[in-house]
Amino acid sequence: MTTTQANGPHQGQPILQQGKPLNEAKAAMILVHGRGATAQSILELAGVLPHPQMAYLAPQAAGNTWYPYSFLAPIPQNEPGISSGLQAIADLVALIEAAGILAEKIIIGGFSQGACLASEFVARNAKRYGGLLIFSGGLIGPPDTPRNYEGSLDGTPVFIGCSDVDFHIPLERVEETAVTLTQLGASVNKKIYPNMGHTIIQDEIEQAQQIVNNLLATD
Repeated sequence: MTTTQANGPHQGQPILQQGKPLNEAKAAMILVHGRGATAQSILELAGVLPHPQMAYLAPQAAGNTWYPYSFLAPIPQNEPGISSGLQAIADLVALIEAAGILAEKIIIGGFSQGACLASEFVARNAKRYGGLLIFSGGLIGPPDTPRNYEGSLDGTPVFIGCSDVDFHIPLERVEETAVTLTQLGASVNKKIYPNMGHTIIQDEIEQAQQIVNNLLATD
């Protein structure tokens, strides 16, 4: 279904789709699941972020995990999982673009480990996207990782939502991610929720739905 440049653990895994068929859709959303979860589970977001002209696609990680350790671990310890996961997203972007949907009509989002992978992909492949949805996640790598990303996000709308006490996602990394994406030219909406669990709440869905609605408001 996809042409890969990397041959890692996540290449050749299933890709699930919902919503409008890709060849009929006006926009697409790539949803990346978290550690121990599934493509099917993250596709539940398609039901709460609906749009009749949107195709929803979710890649499946081998063994239900994109990389073995914390996203704060040294990157080599999490290879080849990180590179293979980033390639899986790149393959989906290419697939969507081949169907005639421009990157500026593609929203990339994820939860937890999937949010980390989504944010890292967008930062490393900066251009105008339809949106980036980071539910409890942030850029990958240990503290003081250089953030020398190239390109411009050119106004890409970004929503970042996280708890102020998330056991997996330090608040400092959420703040760093927001600053880095802003410096890359994104329009960042960051919301920190007091004492929220490691989950997605209704206010986050409403913030994300605004990005979906705005993307297709003129179509």
